[in-house]
Order: sequence, then structure tokens, then C-alpha cells
Amino acid sequence: MKFGLKTLLTAAVVAALAGCNANNSVNTNQANAAVVSAIQSSERPEAHRARDKYRNPLETLEFFGLQSDMTVVEITPGGGWYSEILAPTLKGKGTLYAAHFPADSEIGYYKKSLASFKDKVANDPRYSEVKVTEFFPVTHLDIAPASSADMVLTFRNVHNWYMQKDHEGLLSAFKAFNKALKPGGILGVVEHQLPEDRDDAQQKSSGYMKLSYVVDVAKQAGFELVAQSDINANPKDSADHPKGVWTLPPHLTMGEEQAEKYKAIGESNRMTLKFKKL
Repeated sequence: MKFGLKTLLTAAVVAALAGCNANNSVNTNQANAAVVSAIQSSERPEAHRARDKYRNPLETLEFFGLQSDMTVVEITPGGGWYSEILAPTLKGKGTLYAAHFPADSEIGYYKKSLASFKDKVANDPRYSEVKVTEFFPVTHLDIAPASSADMVLTFRNVHNWYMQKDHEGLLSAFKAFNKALKPGGILGVVEHQLPEDRDDAQQKSSGYMKLSYVVDVAKQAGFELVAQSDINANPKDSADHPKGVWTLPPHLTMGEEQAEKYKAIGESNRMTLKFKKL
């Protein structure tokens, strides 16, 4: 099933009127207020705020069903674009695990990114309760204690794991997410979307993935797709660019060459998928 944002919001209202659990409603409302506060925080860099129109953090986290007292694992948080929203939302009530790059990695970018993130945890009050763990397909899979998490979230990472470790790596990642989640726990995935009629081989180089393939891997790992949304869709994106998804903002890897053209397109067309652990 595919839902537009208006449909999702209408469904939420109907569910509430039908008598959803009152405690869940309170927790969700608290989470939404906390998310809004984190998004609007003056501590967020302007460059991060500028991307809200493409990443739709409030609508995305509402769609996944985030509540302020949950135990949540964010996978490969990088510089912490979503962490700076999730950490304040969960602080004091829930728990945030940040499954970052492995500490034993020899890759310079990974080492620098992890060190920067750990510095935020040590020195930025917003991150003071974040628990840093490690993740990398096949080799580093203990992202949180088994069956401890209510929700696992990953944003624009799936293509990296597939490009690095092929199907085996991607499946190992989803199995790690399943292991960390409680029965019935939620896996939220946002990923650059490749049209279904394209050659599968493009998934190895373009940065885009087919929705059907992502869903299939998740099912193999013990998940059920419960909903999908066009919250992060961008119909202007053809997913056919000289340097893959990195041609578009924010990377603009073509440099000044046709930069305005790609800025006009905006960030990538993205699938937004909600899975449940069986």
C-alpha cells in the first residue's frame, strides 16, 4: 500500500477517534512536540535547516511512529543530521543508540566521522545520553542488546551497504536490525529510489536502490512491510545522472557544471518504508 501524507494524517485522525490507546497518543504527542522543538532549535546549523524541505524530519518520524519514551537505534548516523533531532526528543525518557562506524576501521573518513560524533556526545548537552555502538555489514553487527529496541532507523544508507558488501552484506545488516528489535518492533528506512524498470546493475554504482529489492531483503531478514509513504518523494528526480545520486544536492559532484540545473531538481527521490519485526 502507498499513502500520501494527507491520507496518512487522515488515517491517524480516524484511528484516534476510533479509540487508540490513550497512553500511546500522549506519548506520540509528546514526541511530536519534542521533535518540533529539536528541529526549530537555534543550535542546529543553518545548513542542516536548509535540508528540512527535502528530508521532512517531522513528517518522516511521525510516519514511523516515534514516541519519546522509545529505545531507538539510528544506523550509521554520520555527522548526526538526524541525531540532533532524535537525541533531544528521546533524552530523559527514552534511549538513543547511535550505531556508528567501527572504531577499528582503517578508513580515514570513517575514523574522522566517528571521532567528530564522539566529540558531540562528550561535549554537546543534546547528545549527553546517546550510547555509541558500532555497525558495519558482516563484521560489526551488535548495534544494541538483542530484543531491546522499539525502533531502528536508517536514512539513505542502504545503497552504501549494497555497494560495499553486495547482497550478503545488505542481508546481514537487516538481520542485525531484526536481532536488536523487540518482537513487533519497527524498522524505518529512507533510501534513494531507483525506478523498477532500470537494470539491476545500476544499484551497484548509482546510489539508488529498487524498492522491490529492499522489501525483499527485509522480508528475508524477518520483517513485514506495513506501510510506505511518498513523504520524501521528488518527482523531478529521474535517477539518471552523470555521477549517480551524488550529482544532486547536497554533493553536486559535477561542480559548477550545470549546478543550477541540479539545484532546481533538489535532493533525490526517496522511498520511505515502515517494516515490522515478525
